[in-house]
Amino acid sequence: MKLYYSPGACSLSPHIVLREAGLPFTAVKVSTKTKEFDGGGDFRTINEKGYVPALGLDDGSVLTEGPAIVQYLADLAPEAKLAPPNGSLERYRLQEWLNFITSELHKQFSPIFDPSTSDELKAKQREKISGRLDYVNKHLSGRTLLMGDAFTVADAYLFTVANWGQWTGIEISRWPALKSYMDRVAARPKVQEALKAEGLLK
Repeated sequence: MKLYYSPGACSLSPHIVLREAGLPFTAVKVSTKTKEFDGGGDFRTINEKGYVPALGLDDGSVLTEGPAIVQYLADLAPEAKLAPPNGSLERYRLQEWLNFITSELHKQFSPIFDPSTSDELKAKQREKISGRLDYVNKHLSGRTLLMGDAFTVADAYLFTVANWGQWTGIEISRWPALKSYMDRVAARPKVQEALKAEGLLK
C-alpha cells in the first residue's frame, strides 16, 4: 500500500493508524500547494480531488477520505482492535465520532488556514471550534481515550486535528482533559514514529 500524505495534514491520522496496525506501507509525500509528489509528478493523477490522504491499494485502486481509509485499515488488522467489530453499536459510536471530527472540527479549521480569509471570519471560526472543543473536553473528563481505554482510529483523527491548534491560535491547554488526552496520545510509540517520519518531531 501507498499512503499519500502531507506533513501535519489530516493524512497524519491514517499514517498513525498504519503504524498502530503494523501494516506495511510506503509513504509518498505530496505538496498541498502545488499538488505534486515530492520530486515531481501530478498528484491529481492519483486523486483527482487533489488533496490528501489517499491510499493506493495493491490492486491499483485508490481509496480516499480519511474516515473511510482509517476504518478500512482497522478492518485489515482486526487483531490491533483499532475499531469495534462491524455491525456492533460501538462501531456506530466510532463512526459518530469520525463524523463529528470531520465535519465539526476538521472542516472548521479550513478557513483559518486559508490566507484569503478575513481576520473577522478567522475569529468566528476559532470561536466555533472552541465551542466544539468544550464538548470534547467534557466527554474526555474521566476517560483515557475517546471510547474508553482502547485506542481507536477516532483517537488518531482527533489527535491530528486538535494538534492544529498550535498553528491557528487555539490554545489546547485551555481544556485540561483534552490537553491531558493529547499528551497521552502523543506519547504512544507509534504516534511518535509517525510524527518523526513526517518531520514534526525530532
